[in-house]
Amino acid sequence: MEESKQIPVDQLGQKLLEKIGMSWNKKYRKQYGPIRKYLQSHSQIFLLSPDENKVSLKEMYHKLQFGSDSQGRGLQSPSLNNDVQWTSENPCTVLKNNPSGSHWFDLNDSKVQPIKEKDIEKQFQGKESAYMLFYRKSQLKRPSEAQANPRYRVPDHLFNEMDAANTELQKRRVDCDSADSNIDLHLHLGSHYKLYNGALHPSLSRKESVLDLTIDKRKTLGDLQQSIFQLLEFWEGDMILSIAKPLPAGLHLYQTLNGDEMTLGGIGLCDGADVFVWNGKEVGGTEVLPGLDHEPVLLNVLRLVGYNEGGKGQHFIESQHVFPCSAELSTLWKVLASPGGIILKNSSGSDKEFENWKVIPEEDMKKTVRSVGLTDGSSVLVLDSHDQSLMNVASGNLTAFMQDISWLQVKNFCGLEAEEKQVKITATVETVMSDIKIKAIQELQLGEELVDDSCLRPINSNGKLLSPVPEDYTVKEAELKMGSLLGLCHGKAPTSTQLFLYFVVGSDLQGGTEMEIVMEETASVRECLNLMLEKSELPGDNWHLRRIDWCYEAGETLSEEGATLKELNVCNGDTLVITEGKLPPKGFLKVPIWWYRPLTHSGHQESMVDQVSCVTCMMGTLRVSPAGDSPTYVQSDIGLCYGGDVEISGEAFLEDLKIQAMTLPSFQELSVPSPEFLRAWTLESKRPGKLLRNNQQPLNEYKLGGRTELCIEPLQKEENLGPSDLLLRVQMGIPRERDYYCSVDLVWDIAKGCTAWALRQRVAAHYSLPVEKIEIAKYFPEKFEWMTISSWTQQISKRKRKKKQESLQSAPYHLKDGDIIGVKNLLLEDGKDFSTVRDDIGKKTQRQLAIEKKKSREAERLQSDVLSEGKVATKHRKPEVALSINVGIFR
Repeated sequence: MEESKQIPVDQLGQKLLEKIGMSWNKKYRKQYGPIRKYLQSHSQIFLLSPDENKVSLKEMYHKLQFGSDSQGRGLQSPSLNNDVQWTSENPCTVLKNNPSGSHWFDLNDSKVQPIKEKDIEKQFQGKESAYMLFYRKSQLKRPSEAQANPRYRVPDHLFNEMDAANTELQKRRVDCDSADSNIDLHLHLGSHYKLYNGALHPSLSRKESVLDLTIDKRKTLGDLQQSIFQLLEFWEGDMILSIAKPLPAGLHLYQTLNGDEMTLGGIGLCDGADVFVWNGKEVGGTEVLPGLDHEPVLLNVLRLVGYNEGGKGQHFIESQHVFPCSAELSTLWKVLASPGGIILKNSSGSDKEFENWKVIPEEDMKKTVRSVGLTDGSSVLVLDSHDQSLMNVASGNLTAFMQDISWLQVKNFCGLEAEEKQVKITATVETVMSDIKIKAIQELQLGEELVDDSCLRPINSNGKLLSPVPEDYTVKEAELKMGSLLGLCHGKAPTSTQLFLYFVVGSDLQGGTEMEIVMEETASVRECLNLMLEKSELPGDNWHLRRIDWCYEAGETLSEEGATLKELNVCNGDTLVITEGKLPPKGFLKVPIWWYRPLTHSGHQESMVDQVSCVTCMMGTLRVSPAGDSPTYVQSDIGLCYGGDVEISGEAFLEDLKIQAMTLPSFQELSVPSPEFLRAWTLESKRPGKLLRNNQQPLNEYKLGGRTELCIEPLQKEENLGPSDLLLRVQMGIPRERDYYCSVDLVWDIAKGCTAWALRQRVAAHYSLPVEKIEIAKYFPEKFEWMTISSWTQQISKRKRKKKQESLQSAPYHLKDGDIIGVKNLLLEDGKDFSTVRDDIGKKTQRQLAIEKKKSREAERLQSDVLSEGKVATKHRKPEVALSINVGIFR
């Protein structure tokens, strides 16, 4: 077709609007759909270009003309105009001109039937008819060899394909029929059971006592017995099959299965049925009475706690007893009560939160257990004559008696209500948590589907939901106190092989959102981290996990990502922290390095500098005395500058670590010739802590944890401290001023003893002063306090003196590397006050902070008192403080 005779499809609607005065969408879309779809479905009339963007009429339809009346009747399209005369090839013309309809057949999928010509139009119209195809026989008469021969002129490969499809269909029918007819039976072997407490109980494990059998329910009872014979391989005596049912008291037998020729479906066996296989008389030498009349009932029997019995706050002792439902109440009285005693049964009152107990009168003793409404789980209270004297039971009715019975509170967190409903559930220390949950769901009038999709979670004093309690635990095993508050929440409780974990993202643990996850204890740390990242929607893999320490801060790193949670002793209810940053390879340490620069001063009298051997420091600060005199040396705070991270093998030496630290960019401003001019400290609370000595010692031997940070102190001369050397920072007091000259490093050999006298001798020798003319004290920067190291001695024997001399490394001084020792020269001043103006300011600031914290806690306490009774009052934790444990150094 020539391109000049084609028009764009998107312009066809505009052309139609110009011709008939009405758009396609308004006139025809409802009946025929979009215009492009209409053109595609009438390919016998319209010719579309390969890209379907242009359209033209085929040659045989070029003579059709379009009218232009306003009603749109001029559109002479074979599909849109019912008056168009079709050619002789059109099947509709043949249909109308053919008077005989007996040769028409309706082929509707697999159903074929004759149809009259007049019914064809009615049959295929309306929304029910998607399309209609017309077929015409090419030859009306079949040859003689085709008579009764369905394979006539049909290719063999089609017959083979049809036979294979029929075979597969038949097989699927058989399999489907078998699957629908198969039932699973649980066969309880009588030889592996014993009768006690009125019910049957397995003497071995369930796997050995119960066999599972799958059988067609269309088979007979005789076939079932034969299958059991084959399954057991050996059976002595008669085999009787009885319907069994697990009850709270144990397994009970009902009707015996009779009729070997009856089908299993006919005798009432269904999928999952329990069948007891026995001889029909006894089990383990004890006669068994089957049937509904001998059904055992499990009763909870309560007795008042006697002297020195039960736990704290417990008023009753609970035990369980089993009685046949046909047993008379007099039998219960003989078994449970003592002479003169009474039995009470509980009945629900109008208020669901209370229980009423009624005495069973003498005239009801002839009634059976079932007739008085006692069922599985019902409670009876047994009082002897002494117990009755403690209570008023003359009226035969005890109201509000449940106030003395222990209970638990359950709060609904499964609903959408703004205020959660709360109920009380009666319980004892031996009550199973699953029973408490079921009872709570009933009391809260929730759906039964919550039984399998809910769990109980304790609520602590702060209102936080703790980890779910396993449902097979008792109240005692769950370590719950009577009266505790539990939350009924969505989700299943973790199994015995699963862990319920909390996790927080980032370093802001107090303000961060705490999320929850359930993990298998056999899952690896990497799998746990991936699931937590997915739940918290964190991108990338540049993360790792840490534990939370007792101060609720990010603690130990879980560095072994291939290890399981169980191997790393991750417990149920633990909180993990997702921390940014990738872990170093196994065996490597990632150590943050800080530069330690003590802030001191220079420029004072040179003679005094020489006297105290003051080392010039790089970040000195010059201060002016209050009187405006010449500059003086004043003690300043320590200076820490972050240098960067060093990744190093744990087997490397301390010297290697110092060499790597020297390569950091921030080190370039320092002129340090070798690692011997560097001193390494651990960083504790932004202060130097433990001194790392011996450059040739491997880093693993220092036991550096995953959170250890180091600070490096540049020195002016080489240093190689021995194991018995103690490094102290001594500073001489400025006469008649509450201040000190800059500190000096003093190395003290404590191999011969770390006593106060030995320290005084070492300090006096350093300053070339008489021992009796100096006073020394240790500084505690956290408290802004000084503790004088006493110089008092007593004239006692040498043996006692040796015994009395205690090491300064123990209490109360706890002397260690880096401690500041203040020195007073008694030749120049008489005062023994070691405190400074800075200490006074620090103490005042600490007192102000303590007062503000106290006021804040009182305000929070007042705010918590105004909370409504329906909500759990928030009890804020006390401010946490660091715990410092000092241990003697043994080298």
